[in-house]
Amino acid sequence: MAEQVPHPHGADRLCAPAEQAYAEALRAGRIPREAAREAGCLIDLGLLHPDPAAPDWLLPTSPQTVMARLLRGIHEDIAASQTRTGAVVAAFERFAALGGPAPSGGEAIRVLDGIPRINAAIDDAIAGCATESLTIQPRGIRPERILSQALPRALDMLDRGVRIRTLYTHVARYGPGLADYLRELEGRAVEVRTLDEVTDRLLLFDRTVAIIPAAADDTSALELRHPALVDFLATVFERLWRLAVPLAETMPVATDMEGVTHRERVIAALLAEGHQDAVIAQRLGISVRTCRHHISRLAAALGSGSRTQLGVRIAQSGLDAHPR
Repeated sequence: MAEQVPHPHGADRLCAPAEQAYAEALRAGRIPREAAREAGCLIDLGLLHPDPAAPDWLLPTSPQTVMARLLRGIHEDIAASQTRTGAVVAAFERFAALGGPAPSGGEAIRVLDGIPRINAAIDDAIAGCATESLTIQPRGIRPERILSQALPRALDMLDRGVRIRTLYTHVARYGPGLADYLRELEGRAVEVRTLDEVTDRLLLFDRTVAIIPAAADDTSALELRHPALVDFLATVFERLWRLAVPLAETMPVATDMEGVTHRERVIAALLAEGHQDAVIAQRLGISVRTCRHHISRLAAALGSGSRTQLGVRIAQSGLDAHPR
């Protein structure tokens, strides 16, 4: 695919190729990605986004939705932005006459390409959140830098009366950053629980919009607004929440088998399912090196001299079932 041509302008001052491509997308309902090659700004500005069912096609965002997003920022500093407000309205009222998606507040499934688009969607969802924020954070210990960046947004939601609940893996308990983060939120409507393993990252706001990863490297995500999909994800969260251990409680450390810790029992169950070391480490939020250390301890406790023998010993000892 040819490289997109950069366009140093905003959505209220579209260049000629962008105007033509956006207008055609509104008339037809979608356009081939190649047709917008010279108007890459449309994707950067969120006016076009990939079709989840056909990656080679682009769908238009409704002009009313784009205009509302731009005006939200403009009205924060209305005195300095009156001229630009008029330009945005003039530009998008003209496009609105061409038709396109109804201004329903967002498409049922929207592909978010690139970190800037993902962060913008998260910011919009947080700004609109009024009652509840549910989050699942995998991958073990959260970096202190990430938690520090998240703190102002959490405080803003709490000030607006939003209740925050977050699920982590047990490993996250050992990160100093999480303790500092929660200390800043002490006494507020914040609850944290942990599990041996959780799903991929999930952000769920007011049970109306969910954001989940669409690529392993986190460079693509899906914004979901379909009620059935959002309700399904909310149900998954609630069921995991009931199984999780509140952060204020002591997590399980050992099993009734001498020399085998709770984590090693979880690893034993995952080994019995046939998972490789790297997969087990990723699911539990630990490093591969730490995972292999636990496997070595498990082998020693069960008197196993090889991986094949270890599998047999795990089954014989009953460790092939996940601990509750």
